[in-house]
Amino acid sequence: MHAAVLRSARSPLVIEELAQEEPRAGEVAVRMGAAGVCASDAHVIHGTAIVPLPCVLGHEGAGTVEAVGPGVTSVKPGDRVILSFVSNCGHCKQCRSGNPQLCDTNAISGARQFDGTTRLRDANGGEVFQMSKIGVFSDRIIAPAQACYPIPAEVPMEVAALMGCSVPTGYGTVVNAPGVKPGMTVAVFGVGGVGLNAVQAARIMNASRIIAVDISESKLEFATRFGATDRVDASAGDPVEQIRDLTGGGVEFAFDTYGSIDTTRQAVDALGKNGLAVVAGLAPVGDRAPIDLVDLVRRQKRIMGAYYGSASPYETFGTIVELYLRGELNCDDLVQRRYKLEEINEGFDALDRGENGRGVIVF
Repeated sequence: MHAAVLRSARSPLVIEELAQEEPRAGEVAVRMGAAGVCASDAHVIHGTAIVPLPCVLGHEGAGTVEAVGPGVTSVKPGDRVILSFVSNCGHCKQCRSGNPQLCDTNAISGARQFDGTTRLRDANGGEVFQMSKIGVFSDRIIAPAQACYPIPAEVPMEVAALMGCSVPTGYGTVVNAPGVKPGMTVAVFGVGGVGLNAVQAARIMNASRIIAVDISESKLEFATRFGATDRVDASAGDPVEQIRDLTGGGVEFAFDTYGSIDTTRQAVDALGKNGLAVVAGLAPVGDRAPIDLVDLVRRQKRIMGAYYGSASPYETFGTIVELYLRGELNCDDLVQRRYKLEEINEGFDALDRGENGRGVIVF
């Protein structure tokens, strides 16, 4: 099989032919259909997030089950599936308390399969890791059965790929935030792949005002296609003051889907009294945002993190598939660029340039 391998940070991905074992107990083989080019992968490439190397990157994808290992009954060969980048064990404290997206066993085993081993070897016999146990920048993968969520044929592979990360993360971050309600005022900081789906979720929840915040006028205009009612260009002036002017004092909910020192601080500062800031975007490792602690107390603001939409990805997958099939969730227009696996570095160049929507690797 062929895969895009990262051998060292701040280097291009390299297409390599790798030897792949067949699935072991509890695992499946999936022929990839499509994979999204996501900022979380870019963090690893740029060295601002850490995974063991060499590693096949990619955590947002969909494909077709080719084979299953012993004991697998949840999927069968021929099933079209969304791939979850958190394969939950079902037994740890987080899984048993209703937070499988925070699975402890998954976090501990990391880029290895649940038995602590890898399924890939390079030409020299060295082991190669898989990002999030899946590594979807590969024409064929071995993954835990728990990573696979079956979908109907009506969902195109390119759309299904985005349903593995950016759609459930953006959608879930909004709809699962405590206290969300019709008529709420919302600001979304960063309208990339995750942010656009946060905007859509706010529209579906009947928010009265959905303010898209970004430094790209093109992205802001693009966000109106998904439900943004207002646009704030953060490069043209203080976005906090612009939001306060639009809302008469601040929003009820602010969602940082970009993840940085500046955007997190601005999200908190843009809140009105008793407002909630939710941080879903991953900042570079080690970053810490300066928060006005007096303002936090006196205006009774709240801050929380949201990982993978703050809920079981499998529950969210089912919801977004239904919303898509009913025409309430626009996933088709999210796909703006298509690449072959061999063109993957071009996809990350476009991401770094801040181009609209999502780039997708099509197999």
